[in-house]
Amino acid sequence: MDKLILVTGGSRSGKSAFAQKMAEALPGPRAFLATCPVIDGEMNDRIRRHQEARSSRDWQTIEAPMDLAAGLRSAEGKPVVVVDCLTLWVNNVIYEAGQQGKVVSEAEIADRCAPVLEAARAHAGTVFFVTNEVGMGLVPETPLGRCFRDLAGRVNQTIAEACDEVFLVVCGQPFQIKPQNKTTQLP
Repeated sequence: MDKLILVTGGSRSGKSAFAQKMAEALPGPRAFLATCPVIDGEMNDRIRRHQEARSSRDWQTIEAPMDLAAGLRSAEGKPVVVVDCLTLWVNNVIYEAGQQGKVVSEAEIADRCAPVLEAARAHAGTVFFVTNEVGMGLVPETPLGRCFRDLAGRVNQTIAEACDEVFLVVCGQPFQIKPQNKTTQLP
């Protein structure tokens, strides 16, 4: 069954493990679209551990730090895809823009979601998006921090709106928040 599923939560909440477990419950083969660039030794070790955790379970890793739509298209033939994670993608977009002396607006980041969602909808299978819920904490003290929070929030809202299912993971416990119970749905 073709579906788009968003899994969100705080850092180290268990969201990636939950998405991976859901993905592995579906028939493979599977693709993992990785958005995290290797920036130092510690990050390299984290990436290696994540790859090892998937290595014996019919996963192909596709590096897609900037072009998620192309990454999704390259996963053709993989009925299950996990994109992990959208907030690192936002970080990468902000960084690239900053290198060019530009600032990314909420409208621009929402526009960048359109080809991603188009590729996800065209994918024959289930696509999981993993993201961080960064808007539940303190207001960042720097303009760049607030920009990141705002852009991540816009991406999360845009992707969640398009998804069939949305889960919030807290302390390793998943809560399905979409589709909503009809009695709590907003008008």
